[in-house]
Amino acid sequence: MYNSLTRLQNVFGFFTTVAFVVAAIIAASDFAVPRTPSASLRTTNVQVVKGRPHYYSSKKEEYAIIRFSLDADLSSLFTWNTKQLFVYVTAEWSTADSIATQNQTNKAVIWDAIITSPSSDHLARIGPATLKKLRKSAAGKSVDPNRGKLSLKNQRPKYQITHPSGKLANTDDVTLRVHYNVQPWVGALTWNQDTTFALWQKMSQGVSKVFALPAVKKKDEAKAKGR
Repeated sequence: MYNSLTRLQNVFGFFTTVAFVVAAIIAASDFAVPRTPSASLRTTNVQVVKGRPHYYSSKKEEYAIIRFSLDADLSSLFTWNTKQLFVYVTAEWSTADSIATQNQTNKAVIWDAIITSPSSDHLARIGPATLKKLRKSAAGKSVDPNRGKLSLKNQRPKYQITHPSGKLANTDDVTLRVHYNVQPWVGALTWNQDTTFALWQKMSQGVSKVFALPAVKKKDEAKAKGR
């Protein structure tokens, strides 16, 4: 009953129980920290072009290029348990041109970024020089809320918008929306909220004004503007 194997199992069981309890306390501690994210988002230039949006595209189709400006304060999302923050901007519009797709909301990511905490900078996929600069800016800090403050002016999109139908021109009621995903060291992933929960406030603003995708930009018009 008290041989070495039994004692080892008891020690391991006690260790895992303590580890689980400590992890649960750490995860629950996030709920005691207020979250007050806010963002201001607007479009600066919108174009619809016909061509191959990707090098691997097999045919020409219409795709949208949306430039935007973003001012966001996500500093309250950074705590000592935050590993990294995933921020992304989506373009959203409804499709109601057929019975099958009536009232269907289309969503497409046009830009994203991963913001690491100082304790997880080694996970960032950046060059050595940029990593050195990043570490220097947060020297001696375990948490750097300033990393959650974003200011992007006339930002080019990382991704173009396409549609299975190949048609996007003259699409109405399009909006841009800011999203975030908090990835903790311990605990569950959390996304941006539509409602306030306890100390966690929903995103303030974070949605652009409604706009429309224009007609396809012709090559002649592009050359004329280039002159």
